[in-house]
Amino acid sequence: MISSLAHIDPGAQLGKNVSVDPFTMIHDNVIIGENTWIGPNVTIFPGARIGKNCRIFPGAVIAGIPQDLKFQGEESTVVIGDNTTIRECVTISRGTVDKQTTVIGSNCLLMAYVHVAHDCVIGSNVIIANSVQIAGHVSIDDWAIVGGSSAIHQFVKVGMHSMISGGSLVRKDVPPFTKAAREPLSYAGVNSLGLRRRGFSSETIAHIQEVYRYLFLNSLNNSKALEEIEVNLPATKERDEILNFIRSSERGVMKGYIN
Repeated sequence: MISSLAHIDPGAQLGKNVSVDPFTMIHDNVIIGENTWIGPNVTIFPGARIGKNCRIFPGAVIAGIPQDLKFQGEESTVVIGDNTTIRECVTISRGTVDKQTTVIGSNCLLMAYVHVAHDCVIGSNVIIANSVQIAGHVSIDDWAIVGGSSAIHQFVKVGMHSMISGGSLVRKDVPPFTKAAREPLSYAGVNSLGLRRRGFSSETIAHIQEVYRYLFLNSLNNSKALEEIEVNLPATKERDEILNFIRSSERGVMKGYIN
């Protein structure tokens, strides 16, 4: 049902069974997939591309112009996948000339007061808890979890299946399959509980733990640790995901274990 108290620009495209509650404004150049619910007092600016079966709660602002002084009004988008929930007062900025888009994957949950800045790329099945603040150009891979009130520095990368403790200041990259905690942010073990929930075997989890022993527990620098891992540990999808992540890191990875 579309409320008569909502304002929807004629240029917006709404799929079948889209529901829009009172006092919501949907601008031109917006596409919303079927069976999506848009709650009251939501603002959806031009450039939003929202998937099927999404839920967007009161006060959310989607595809607002970037908070970037270099932004010159270039055309850009926010792309949100299917089955994603955007809770109260979440703000998601559209892209700049850098990537021209901000992406949120499918099956994600962004809890209340989350901010996702311009040119971020967030994968699928990601959970971002209340009041997390994500600066521009951040990348968060599939199945990651970010604890409430964390702040993520621009250009940081967060690996798949990782978990960041609430209240963290994330200034460096967080490798895949890990738990990150403490201040300064550092390795707090492998996210074994999350991996088991997602069907990883005990053998695979043990293998991931062995990789991180070389990286974070053996007092080796990253270059030497990567060499030792390639020589001593069998090649697996998980091992290579970690190695590629470490090698491609531009900001550097978080610290090893701090006693």
